[in-house]
Amino acid sequence: MSFWSGRAQVEPLAALAAVLAVCIGLTLYAGAVEAALVSLSPDRAVAPTAADRLVTTASSFGSMEVPLGPNASSARPAGYELNATVAAERSVWTVGPNPPDTSECVRRRVSVRIAPATVRPGTLEVCVWPVA
Repeated sequence: MSFWSGRAQVEPLAALAAVLAVCIGLTLYAGAVEAALVSLSPDRAVAPTAADRLVTTASSFGSMEVPLGPNASSARPAGYELNATVAAERSVWTVGPNPPDTSECVRRRVSVRIAPATVRPGTLEVCVWPVA
């Protein structure tokens, strides 16, 4: 009998189940840590993150598509209201409620698709504030 014959092996299905359990555990842990960090630091800069998320969700091939509509609601951080304004070539598109004076705002230079095959430079302003 060979030296290795006395050692056990794990069934492939059991190994996959163990890996799945570890992945689920890590996901739950990361979600709990993220929720705890948000509650510990309420003065974090939310507007730059929301602006970056809005640019990512509303862009196609490097230029923002207007009007923003549902893209703005998907970029809104949990527990915050969001107002987004895009200005390009004498046109302005706004989505969201009017921001109060205490809101945190950030501006970004973006490329805006005015019409099919027409892209112009523009400005994106995103303001966020806590839900009252």
